[in-house]
Amino acid sequence: MNSDDDGLWAGDRQQPLTISDVAKAAGVGESTVSRVLRGKGSVSDEARERVLAAAKHLGYVPNRIAGTLASAGSKLVALVIPSVTNIVFADVLSGAAPILNGLGHQAVFAVTDYDQELEEELIESMLAWRPSGLIVAGVEHSGRSVSMMRGAGIRIAEILDTDSPGLDIVVGYSNLEAGRMSARFLASRGRRKIGYVGHDLQRDRRAAKRHEGFCQTLLGLGLHLADAEILPSLSSIELGRDGLAALLDRSPDLDAVYFANDDLAIGGLFHCMAHGIAVPERLALMGYNGLDVARLAPRPLSTIRTPRRLIGEMAAKLVCSREPSGVYDVGLELIEGATV
Repeated sequence: MNSDDDGLWAGDRQQPLTISDVAKAAGVGESTVSRVLRGKGSVSDEARERVLAAAKHLGYVPNRIAGTLASAGSKLVALVIPSVTNIVFADVLSGAAPILNGLGHQAVFAVTDYDQELEEELIESMLAWRPSGLIVAGVEHSGRSVSMMRGAGIRIAEILDTDSPGLDIVVGYSNLEAGRMSARFLASRGRRKIGYVGHDLQRDRRAAKRHEGFCQTLLGLGLHLADAEILPSLSSIELGRDGLAALLDRSPDLDAVYFANDDLAIGGLFHCMAHGIAVPERLALMGYNGLDVARLAPRPLSTIRTPRRLIGEMAAKLVCSREPSGVYDVGLELIEGATV
């Protein structure tokens, strides 16, 4: 988690920030703060700058819900996710939505496209509508996003990663361990010349952690990553096919390839089928996520299954509860499949 603040939230969630807090920090009256944030009324340039600077420093998000609705409390629970085209996040939503509906809440979601700056903007937009809770993918965010979430005074559930401290509730699994499990599995099957196909590791920090855990474990086993094809955009089956082709052009003697996820791995499997590359006899393929398409492939994919729907269900229940803050690790499952 990236933040300019010291310490962790760890359960003692602060009360929601108010214009009174901003006024005190800016050294002006509450009416001045109100005029600045509403963009109405006469305010000096100096006072406006002080108010805006104080609001930004505190992480204050203006309330967009008017009067009586705000006082009654919102029944919205916001979800901020990286993608809707990736089935992983569709599964999370399908787990969370029925739980929220059953508890009398309504799910609303926004998509970041793995862009931390856009995530910051979307978190601000969501918090402006005063949701009763927020579920957000990952545990690394910009400093301002962290300040806004801390200042919201609501339950925050960070999901799909337990490798870094969270703000309040964390529901997921260790991405580092997912990489380690994959490396140990491939090595246990006698694979020694191992490559990697993945997407933008700067944008997808959870994929970067799996890559890190994988490479570290190989080194601990006396092995190393022989070659890697890092694709410039986000994952797809087509990119997996093309990525494996490029990797094998450079390193035709590889005996295994670890893919950042099942989408890429299925694309790799298609490449092997089209070019007569025997799997796993000639080349082993290892994926990640345990998607249905991987299980139902003509040769079921070796992969790590993640309980995505369960994570959505648990996050929804916890964000609407008074359960203590903490890390809820749901674990991972190795699927041996038939490609290693």
